[in-house]
Amino acid sequence: MNTFKYGEDYLSSSIAVAIAKGAQHGVLSSDTIDKINQSAQYVQDIVDSGKVVYGINTGFGPLCTTLISPQDTKKLQENILKSHAVGVGEPIDKELSKLMLILKVHALAKGFSGVQLSTVERIIWHIQEDVIPVVPKQGSVGASGDLAPLSHLFLPLIGLGKVWKDGQVVSTSSVLQEKGLEPIHLGAKEGLALINGTQFMAAHGVKAVVEMNRLMNNADLIATLMIEGLNGSIKPFYAELHQLRPYQGNSFVASTIHNLLKGSAILESHKNCSRVQDPYSLRCIPQVHGASRNAWLHFRDTIELEINSVTDNPIIINNELTISGGSFHGQPIALPLDYATLAVSELGNISDRRVYLSLEGETNGVPKLLMKTTGLNSGFMILQYSTAAIASENKGLCFPASADSIPTSLGQEDHVSMGSISGRKLLQVLDNVDKILSIEMLCAAQAKDFHNPLASTAVIEAIHQHIRKTIPHIEEDQPMQEILDNALAIIKSGELIEVAKQAAAEHQVAYFGKGEDYFENF
Repeated sequence: MNTFKYGEDYLSSSIAVAIAKGAQHGVLSSDTIDKINQSAQYVQDIVDSGKVVYGINTGFGPLCTTLISPQDTKKLQENILKSHAVGVGEPIDKELSKLMLILKVHALAKGFSGVQLSTVERIIWHIQEDVIPVVPKQGSVGASGDLAPLSHLFLPLIGLGKVWKDGQVVSTSSVLQEKGLEPIHLGAKEGLALINGTQFMAAHGVKAVVEMNRLMNNADLIATLMIEGLNGSIKPFYAELHQLRPYQGNSFVASTIHNLLKGSAILESHKNCSRVQDPYSLRCIPQVHGASRNAWLHFRDTIELEINSVTDNPIIINNELTISGGSFHGQPIALPLDYATLAVSELGNISDRRVYLSLEGETNGVPKLLMKTTGLNSGFMILQYSTAAIASENKGLCFPASADSIPTSLGQEDHVSMGSISGRKLLQVLDNVDKILSIEMLCAAQAKDFHNPLASTAVIEAIHQHIRKTIPHIEEDQPMQEILDNALAIIKSGELIEVAKQAAAEHQVAYFGKGEDYFENF
């Protein structure tokens, strides 16, 4: 198993997810341990000196002018976890909570937060033992970081709150008792270091970076299958066109689809047909899918800069210099989270248009509503109602949460990012577009069936055959729920992408196009 060194190595989104899934192991190096201990000593020096420093011997937020006695500094840190754990709503997914722990360890291990080594080690214990805190979805405004969700995340350190263990939600106290562990005792500044930061927003961003990459690859594959099913032209995917407007995402999509379609007997059979050009939902796939990929590049880079940064407050440079700044403010990632939501939604919008196009019956050999006998049968008509409904729902979710701000903390926090809402909406839209793509996949596979026995390319034949292993060609109306569930499972698993990669390798043909390093190695 690969080892990742917290606080030292570069943390990518894919590595963070791998650690969360147990496929990679996170550790502290001796150099990192020295940095953590040195930073904790700086805090102790400040306490011993009696120097007034925000969050170490003062109250928080609007209480920043209230001095706290040396004997009460540790109690202060526990109280901040208790008072700020006011999140509401259903809990976030366990994987997101685990990602939050991983991101926080990596930030604390940089050595600028003044926490004790024992605190960091206890968080790592939670990750390794898969004892994951339960964190409510709502309550963060993304200003002093994600105060409420991070407070819930770290209540278990002091023996409070609830955790997931063996698939069940149980009290932290019962787990500690079972494991023979005591709650830890927070030192000066530790509570503030734990709950200041952007790990709730960033965890949503990390998951979205990985999920969006899977979704974009699915979208390109399924669109290619639909192009063939509807006898689309390969010319809009020629490199000569995209060299004249060389966006990275556009060029990647165009060259990938060109690779996948090159040599298709189905397209060759209609080379001289009378249709001059295709509708935009086919012809402009490189421009629309490519724009979403361009957005993903910026989104990925921003999220990964964030998760390799220190975002708590105050920052402990040394025992002479502490800085109370605004690195916890979520605005730098709130805007890209909203932008990514729009980029994902657009992939759903154009997918819905291709579903509609496949039902029109304008392609030679492909019947209206994708079924030979209609009238008595409605065919695939109502599937497009579902894609239309979901696409419309996504449009409402695209309103940017970061456009809003409500002052909090008695005016001390008078501008907030609302990035936590941006992150939650992004994951919802990703899930919605998976559903739209699963329906397009059904329609594209059905359309391709009507071109038999003409053969496609090796990769497209492989993915079509894989779909047909669990989803049959449909000749008359029938209940669709199980078919829809199976289709969504194919999309969610990413298995279609793996089938395509394997087929390309076996037949020694190109799959991904120009710019593979940008989009596949992250």
